[in-house]
Amino acid sequence: MDIVNAYAALGTYRGAAALCGTTHKTVKRVLERRAQGQTGRRRSVPSNTACVQPLLEERVRQTDGRISAKRLLPVARAAGYSGSLRNLQRAVKRAKTAWKQTRRVYRPWVPTPGEHLVVDWATDGGWEIFCAVLAWSRYRFVRFATDQTRVTTPRLLAECFAELDGVPGVVLTDRMGCLKAGTVANVVVPHPEYVRVALWYGFQPDFCEAADPESKGVVEALVGYAQRDLVVPAAAEGGWADLAVANAAAGAWCAEVNGRLHREIAAVPAERLVAERGLPRPLPALRPPLREGEPRKVDRTGMVRFGSARYAVPSELVGQIVQVRAEASAVIIAQGEVELIRHQPVGPGEVALGPFADQARRPTRGVRPRTATELAFLGLGGEAEAFLRAAAAAGTLRLETELAAIVALDAAWGREALRRALQRATTYRRFSAADVRAILAAGAGVPEPTRAGQPLALELPPVAERPLSAYALPHLALPSSASAEQVVGNVRGPVGERA
Repeated sequence: MDIVNAYAALGTYRGAAALCGTTHKTVKRVLERRAQGQTGRRRSVPSNTACVQPLLEERVRQTDGRISAKRLLPVARAAGYSGSLRNLQRAVKRAKTAWKQTRRVYRPWVPTPGEHLVVDWATDGGWEIFCAVLAWSRYRFVRFATDQTRVTTPRLLAECFAELDGVPGVVLTDRMGCLKAGTVANVVVPHPEYVRVALWYGFQPDFCEAADPESKGVVEALVGYAQRDLVVPAAAEGGWADLAVANAAAGAWCAEVNGRLHREIAAVPAERLVAERGLPRPLPALRPPLREGEPRKVDRTGMVRFGSARYAVPSELVGQIVQVRAEASAVIIAQGEVELIRHQPVGPGEVALGPFADQARRPTRGVRPRTATELAFLGLGGEAEAFLRAAAAAGTLRLETELAAIVALDAAWGREALRRALQRATTYRRFSAADVRAILAAGAGVPEPTRAGQPLALELPPVAERPLSAYALPHLALPSSASAEQVVGNVRGPVGERA
């Protein structure tokens, strides 16, 4: 029952309030507004915390729901809030409740033996601390340096690989400036020197999300452990004399902690490393850094050597020169612009005989455009995203400038022509705007090579279609309304025999 009817039935404010579940003051205000002719609902007044609601939600998100309203009050006052602390506490509580419903859900990471090495840098006590963890065995590696340059990081990676006596499949790092050349639409472009180091050792470089330490928490925990247990006690005693003494202390500390029982895995990391040691790739012996498209001569066994390993090619190419290049997850053999075959990378001394390897890429980070150029380029479709990923994997420099020049070609050549040109540029690894412009200028006369054994896409002439009734016998011609089942029933006798 509403307030007006309740009051009409009982005749008292308090009786109507008890029946409707409200207060007598509310009943009086409703009846007075009705007497004045205001029959509509009262206009709602916005809360005084509405002006700082986005600020509260952002601070709650940044602090993972741990910040208090008392801490937020000075910031809210500066942003224009004029209410009380109690009212702000209610708004912060609502923001925390909403954040808990949408925040990230953490699950334990189940690593694969020999697959991931997680790396990070830290700075403490005047030293640059290089930390690495082999994910499955939890084997820790810590060394000190004086800088975090593009020369120091690969050198310490090589020292870590030597101690592990193998090369893991993936090296996961954060987006450190010494290893990346840029970021386009959330896709990290590794520096060409880092790409060459990865090809040299045979691992896949991977980068975590920006400002997301949770994605590599296993090494973040090691960084804090090394600072508390190694750097701080040494600094209290006067520190180390030089870099050699510091690294000797780091090596002794790693040997100590790797020999203890790890609480998370309930095992000793040094013992788990012994079980894991045969799974990573072996260390390269004499393996210089190789550039893309290295020329190789096919020997009489139909193989080419690349990175101290041998890869099979079609036997009819014996004695000819082919180009071999390595990507993140495949070794591609081509002749001119025609790709002949691709293999999964194998270790030094191994042989890859499969005609074709699995070409499925590993999961990649999401493409999220932010600038106007990235939005316009990725708006071209799936061909643009494939072009961007391939160009980033190849270590293309000044990729943002090239994308802006490619977007400008849309007005002159049209959307469909540009998409076909991007698809062809991705196939033949041409990642500059000049290459795309040359493909557009060549037009439809550019040949489309097809590998041996692959079906040809041909446009066949149309063929006239005839109805099923056209195949009926002449003496059994039925009216046009007869069905195909009637025709078949007349042609066949009992039990499926010929009539």
